[in-house]
Amino acid sequence: MTSTEAFIAAAEAHSAHNYQPLPVVVATAEGAWMTDVTGRRYLDLLAGYSALNFGHRNRRLLDAARAQLERVTLTSRAFHHDRFADFCTQLADLCGMELVLPMNTGTEAVETAVKTARKWGYKVKGVPDGRARIVVAENNFHGRSTTVVSFSTDPEARADFGPYTPGFTVVPYGDLAALDAAVDADTVAVLLEPIQGEAGVVVPPPGYLAGVRELTQARNALFVADEIQSGLGRTGTTFACEHEGVVPDVYVLGKALGGGVVPVSAVVSSREVLGVFRPGEHGSTFGGNPLACAVGLEVIALLRTGEYQRRAAELGDHLHRALAPLVGGGAVDAVRGRGLWAGIDVNPSRGDGRAVAERLLARGVLVKETHDATIRIAPPLVISEEDLDWGLARLREVLGV
Repeated sequence: MTSTEAFIAAAEAHSAHNYQPLPVVVATAEGAWMTDVTGRRYLDLLAGYSALNFGHRNRRLLDAARAQLERVTLTSRAFHHDRFADFCTQLADLCGMELVLPMNTGTEAVETAVKTARKWGYKVKGVPDGRARIVVAENNFHGRSTTVVSFSTDPEARADFGPYTPGFTVVPYGDLAALDAAVDADTVAVLLEPIQGEAGVVVPPPGYLAGVRELTQARNALFVADEIQSGLGRTGTTFACEHEGVVPDVYVLGKALGGGVVPVSAVVSSREVLGVFRPGEHGSTFGGNPLACAVGLEVIALLRTGEYQRRAAELGDHLHRALAPLVGGGAVDAVRGRGLWAGIDVNPSRGDGRAVAERLLARGVLVKETHDATIRIAPPLVISEEDLDWGLARLREVLGV
């Protein structure tokens, strides 16, 4: 048995089978490359679902983490610490907002946004108690907590986890008429991904986000943008909403906010919205901890340079120019995306998404399938054009084009 097989066998024997990883065991990583336990290198075209926007082991992020590790890592929110105020101030400023509520994981941030919207609805909008509703989109992915899967339309995420949390209305993504019909006096928020990641990097029709913004303002409901995967540089702008000149009422952030070093998430909004909370009503022992704030501050500093947004825009144009000719030749049915992010629908004649991912693995490229027939391309934003082209050449090989 090889070392790879031994590691995988031990994992299979002693961990719950809630994932189906590709058969590779990573030992080290740097930039856009990972190396397995046998010493073989792989080009990472997934970047931890955008958690690694700034690359594996980014020097600035590691230095910030190391420096903080030597000082203090956790106080809990029972006490103040000397990184918290700066983190909240800098993140609010980056978002053009006033207040920040830090959490840890993306799911926690979405749960926080749901609670925020409901409390705002009761305390500010005046919705009768127990009647607040949030409108969401079909094929959404906002996490895996009990409440979040209650408004999922993915059977794998939802089945056997009921009874489900009420208070959500599901409408087709990208359909303003359906959204208009769903928003009523009890609607406290519309919660959307500006680009649906897990659904296959689905970009809404032009004008959709602007229409959502106009509609929510007219109906006195919050526009909550889940930018956990799409935000912080991935699409060529700091936030994907910027492509339509839209500023939502609430940003939900995660993944890249922790730089692939520690889990960091946050809900960022105005004083009117996040000001509804009072001590004891919501919290997290690790949310906003000193280590998370130190890393998050360095992420914000990286974004302020604009370098990563520019790289995502320029390399994204290169990526989509390279992928466009694949459509219509029998191997690829469709390509979608924005910035350095693409969803590729593989024609069944080339196998399903898992088969394509496994064939790419054999050629030294790491991607992951979603919804059987789709693979996603989302490399670290530090990837070089040459490495990106090398990975795309391997993709063309496995597709036979």
